[in-house]
Amino acid sequence: MRRPSTGVAPEGAPSLFLCSLAALVAAALGCAGAAAVFFTAAVFCLYFFRDPERPVPPAPGIAVSPADGKVVKTARMPDPFTSEPRLCVCIFMNVFNVHVNRSPVAGKVVETVYHAGKFFNASLDKASTANERCAYALEDEDGKRWSVVQIAGLLARRIVCRAEPGDTLRRGERMGMIKFGSRVDVYLPDGWEPAVAVGQKVSAAVTVIAAAQNPPR
Repeated sequence: MRRPSTGVAPEGAPSLFLCSLAALVAAALGCAGAAAVFFTAAVFCLYFFRDPERPVPPAPGIAVSPADGKVVKTARMPDPFTSEPRLCVCIFMNVFNVHVNRSPVAGKVVETVYHAGKFFNASLDKASTANERCAYALEDEDGKRWSVVQIAGLLARRIVCRAEPGDTLRRGERMGMIKFGSRVDVYLPDGWEPAVAVGQKVSAAVTVIAAAQNPPR
């Protein structure tokens, strides 16, 4: 498991460095217009790759959002590993959201599968099966299986998978990110129900998106 520093996601360092360097070079050469453009790009990279700390709720029997964004769908969909219909919560991230993804529950990464694909708008239903994506199978502390899928969007061109099979994750722990607008789907195990509604805004590691019907005391 590659554990990043906090504040700014490490995947943003190359872009931030290049834009900052270009701004400095342009300023040294007296190209004020170009310097302003590159400086603006550097500020955008700093903003886009921000990675703030989050207070993770400790209550038992809950799952937190894996991403910042908006809930675009809650419905039964075929699980990416078993193809069995399972309740799924779909969260769309726009370009202004924090794009670091986090584990919805504490558990162990059992399997990860990468699928090459297209780059349709991530808010569309067909993005779940047609777009480039990375699926994680998690086994929680009660032995129940969860599936978390990072889906590339219209602008996203790189999915970052930090978690690997065998890794043990805490609830809300960072597990990857997707560059630019994209989506994350969470497939719930039996006995869990969504705790969010379509159109609701959510925050990674903070917003409760699902709850166990019979939570442990």
